[in-house]
Amino acid sequence: MTGTIVNVITVIVGSTIGLLVHTRLPEKLQTTLFQGIGLFTLYLGMSMALKSEHLMIVIFSIVLGVISGEILDLDTKMESLGDRLKKKVPHEGKGFTEGMITAFLLFCMGSMTILGAFEEGLQGQANLLLAKSLLDGVSSIALTATFGIGVMFSVIPLLIYQGGLTLLAGQLETIMTDPVIHEMTAVGGVIMLGLGLDILGIKKIKTLNMLPAIVFAVILAILFI
Repeated sequence: MTGTIVNVITVIVGSTIGLLVHTRLPEKLQTTLFQGIGLFTLYLGMSMALKSEHLMIVIFSIVLGVISGEILDLDTKMESLGDRLKKKVPHEGKGFTEGMITAFLLFCMGSMTILGAFEEGLQGQANLLLAKSLLDGVSSIALTATFGIGVMFSVIPLLIYQGGLTLLAGQLETIMTDPVIHEMTAVGGVIMLGLGLDILGIKKIKTLNMLPAIVFAVILAILFI
C-alpha cells in the first residue's frame, strides 16, 4: 500500500498548493484554466478509448453500464454525498462534487493505476505508483486551482479503489490480462470523453452512472477474448 499512500499524500499536498494559488487567480484566468482541463480530459479520453481492439465489448459495456448506473442512480448518490461534505468544509470553485469526481476519474481511470497496483501487490515494488503519484500531485494543483477543495476529497475513492486493487492483486492476476486491461481502459476513456464534454459545458452527462461499464468491460473481455 506504500504507493497508494504516497499517491494520497501527493494529491493532498498538490491540492493544498492549488488552494493557495486559487485565491490569487483572476476570474478570467480561472475560466481559461477550466477550459484547458476540459480539453485535456477530451484528449486523455480519446487516447484511452483508442486502446480497444474489440469495439463491440466497449459498446455493450457502455450500454449495460449505463442501464445499471441509472438503476443504481450513482450520480444522485454522489451529489448527495458531495452536498453533505460541502456543508462541513469551506469551499470555492466551479463545484465541490464536480471537482471530486473529475479528479478521481483523472487519477484512477488509466491503465497506470491497474498496472501500478498489480506491480506493488505482486512484486512489492511501487515504481509505477510512485511515478503516478508525482503526475497526480502536479495535476491536483491545476485541478484544485480550478475546482476548489473538492479535488482534495478525491483521495477517499482513490484510496479505496487503488488500494483495493493492490490488496487484491494476487486474486486478480489471472483474470486481469493485458487484453482485459486494454478494454477496461478503453471504456474508461469513453467515460472520460463524456466528462470532458461536461466540463466544457457542451453537454451535461452523468458520467458516474456510466462507471458500472468498467465492470462489464472486464466481464465481457474475460468471456469473449
